[in-house]
Amino acid sequence: MTSHPYDAIIIGAGLAGTSAAHKLATAGHRVALIDIHAVYPPDFRAEKLGQVQMDQFDRLGLGWPARNATTMVNEVWVSRFQRLVSHLPIREYGLHYANLVNAIRQALPASVALTLGRVKDIETGPERQSVTLGDGQRLEGRLIVLATGLGDALRRKLGIGKQVVGPKHSVSFGFDLAAPPSAFPFPSLTLYGDAFRSRIAYVTLFPIGTTMRGNLFVYRDPSDPWIKSFRASPEAILRAELPGLLPHCPDLTIRGPVEMRPVDLVQAQDYRRDGVVLIGDAFLSPCPIPGTGIGKVLTDVERLCAVHLPRWLETPGMEAEKLGSFYDDPVKVASDTQCLRASHYSRAIATEIGPIWAARRWRNYVGRHAIHALRGVRSRLAGLNPTGHSAPST
Repeated sequence: MTSHPYDAIIIGAGLAGTSAAHKLATAGHRVALIDIHAVYPPDFRAEKLGQVQMDQFDRLGLGWPARNATTMVNEVWVSRFQRLVSHLPIREYGLHYANLVNAIRQALPASVALTLGRVKDIETGPERQSVTLGDGQRLEGRLIVLATGLGDALRRKLGIGKQVVGPKHSVSFGFDLAAPPSAFPFPSLTLYGDAFRSRIAYVTLFPIGTTMRGNLFVYRDPSDPWIKSFRASPEAILRAELPGLLPHCPDLTIRGPVEMRPVDLVQAQDYRRDGVVLIGDAFLSPCPIPGTGIGKVLTDVERLCAVHLPRWLETPGMEAEKLGSFYDDPVKVASDTQCLRASHYSRAIATEIGPIWAARRWRNYVGRHAIHALRGVRSRLAGLNPTGHSAPST
């Protein structure tokens, strides 16, 4: 059976694919969205985003479902060198990735029907594309948008390769604390690893609903015995490796299992093809530690769906040269470049042992102390406020 032709056939209904389907459909384009899951399953991925990313959701028309699926805080405490150094008045949002994706799915226009099935065959060309599912259903359209994340099967089928530009780059952990958010003195806390040998980037604690959630990021090989030890005894290792946590979190009891995600930095190769574009992690999968991943995905969606695809549809054909304008888009290029640069730099500043990196760590240490010292001087110069109490910290 062959369906009517679509402007875009999107394969993969995660954050990238579902956001793209919403943006295109609300602009009046004919969109097919394909996934193997009727409800996006639990998936330990990005669990925090900032105001910049929420602004991106707003521009895509997805601010309402994104806010409904997240928990907002307006202040983040930052601890370095085993002491609290600042209270940052910044807005962040805690989330479970699956809940966010499902909220966006529920907000899809009625014109977008999620087609359930596994892609059996895919054919692309300079004019018309087709996708055949395992049940024999065949969909045709002008463009295929591949939003399959780290999945390799369809990329290989299309002749698209991948390059692992950062093998065994980092490991992320997620866990729930037994105590509720109200038991902690902070709205959200980010504590950086101080001991060079620990290879810990930072731990962050933040609320998701009525649960205080923890994310720990380390630069270790997934086969490192330390990884197994942490999953077996997370509280003991947090106390030993991050003593600066204890004044703020005397109760570090963890409820339930510790989730884990090893991370490779992966970039698509030979991706300039007729009839298909890659977005999100299908094109580039960065490290979550710098916090740039969701922004990169939404940049892809925004540039493709608000800028390039509407222009492509104005003229015949979907040849590789025409589609190259998306990959060459300066905003997208800057986003991808910044993601990779931040991923590599964050690891190097925490793990490299050469004199150049030692000097950079010392520079950062001195610079941050100077910043916090200046804040202290400013507070002392401000003196007492009219009530006779010390001026609030900033």
